[in-house]
Amino acid sequence: MSLPVPGFTSERLTVADGVALHASVGGSGSPVVLLHGFPQTSLMWRHVAADLAADHTVICPDLRGYGASDKPAADDADVYSKRTMAADVVALARELGHERFALAGHDRGALVAFRAGLDHPDAVSHLAILDVLPTLDMWDVLHGVTAAVGFHLYLMAQPPGLPEQMIAASADAFFGHFLDAWTGDPSAIPEDVRAEYLRASREAVPSIVADYRASAGVDVEHDRADLAAGRRLTMPVTVVQQDWGSMLGYDAVALWSAWASDLQHRSESWGHFMAEEHPRAVAAMLRELLDR
Repeated sequence: MSLPVPGFTSERLTVADGVALHASVGGSGSPVVLLHGFPQTSLMWRHVAADLAADHTVICPDLRGYGASDKPAADDADVYSKRTMAADVVALARELGHERFALAGHDRGALVAFRAGLDHPDAVSHLAILDVLPTLDMWDVLHGVTAAVGFHLYLMAQPPGLPEQMIAASADAFFGHFLDAWTGDPSAIPEDVRAEYLRASREAVPSIVADYRASAGVDVEHDRADLAAGRRLTMPVTVVQQDWGSMLGYDAVALWSAWASDLQHRSESWGHFMAEEHPRAVAAMLRELLDR
């Protein structure tokens, strides 16, 4: 059982046939849903959620396949497609009585949030994306030796079997590598929280790999089809990303502008785990977005 966001209530709600999500819920007011990244759980939002709960209903679910949420077998590619995971989030909000809500996601959760914004524009009023590119664009910009930063993407894109075996054999070292390498301020993830992330990830290796494998297959197909059809994000969108400079050789603003017309983009010299390292700034950014 994953640790809930402190001070929030724990809910477990069915969102699809045989799939229930765990969520921490707190506060009152207009709803905001916060989606976690890798290798984390909804606990990553603990500081931001407490801030927003002063005047919003804040919902922090564990994504399908992560934390205390169900982890169905990846019997087909769609089980962990971002389209399916986005539908989970919309269903969860509806189960809690919210037909329309603001949505923010970090890392993997940002990919789910992006898909929710495209597929469910009537449900998502505002969209915040933290430190990720759309799946299609991500694969396009990775090239040469700079692509080594994304070695895990290529590992988990392989057919079922080998990636799961390799990661499970040294799960704490694998997941811990990212918690260490991507953190600008190690004190932002204290030992008890780090231990929770490692425990939860260790218990979810097959579903985490399936989530990543989908992003090398079906998610690319969905993005490519939407881009060709001219589908765009119609709600106000804020994107915050690390300032990589010229390292990866892409124009992030141009990439995001192709998907969102009402866009505010910020580059920050922060570590990847923004909501834990700079929670006040992230909460303030979300409030600015909600005022648009």
